[in-house]
Amino acid sequence: MQKRILGLDPGLARLGFGILDCEQWEDTQEERFKPLDFGVITTPSGQAVGDRLCTLYDDLQAIVTQWKPDLAAIEKLFFYRMGNTILVAQARGVLLLVLAQHQIPMVEYTPAQVKQTLTGYGRADKEDVQESVMLELALEEVPKPDDAADALAIALTAWLTINNE
Repeated sequence: MQKRILGLDPGLARLGFGILDCEQWEDTQEERFKPLDFGVITTPSGQAVGDRLCTLYDDLQAIVTQWKPDLAAIEKLFFYRMGNTILVAQARGVLLLVLAQHQIPMVEYTPAQVKQTLTGYGRADKEDVQESVMLELALEEVPKPDDAADALAIALTAWLTINNE
């Protein structure tokens, strides 16, 4: 089985993304992960929200067109500060639109689900999750910035969850 997964960590100022090619051989059950690209889409805080959403839309369209993922995995929206939550929800709406336009199926995971899947502990700290991402993907260092590492963690969670069902 093989899948290309786009992991997304929604945000208006910085939207993390990570593209993984994931493969499992049926005879040995061995898994292989290959990170193809990761990074962040950034928007300037002084810019109008509508313009920032357009930047997210255009850049995400380019990523999806280039990599043609089979599946998208997104961090579930959680509420901690109302002002920030509204902006993240608006950015998330743009993500959902782009995925729908390209007919890319989507799964969602809470931060606790990502932590549990990658570290075995739902309250693990960010450094433990980043270390797990680095080890699973055989990277020499933790992906930077944090939003990109989070997006790769979400993509890995999708693969590991799908394969264990």
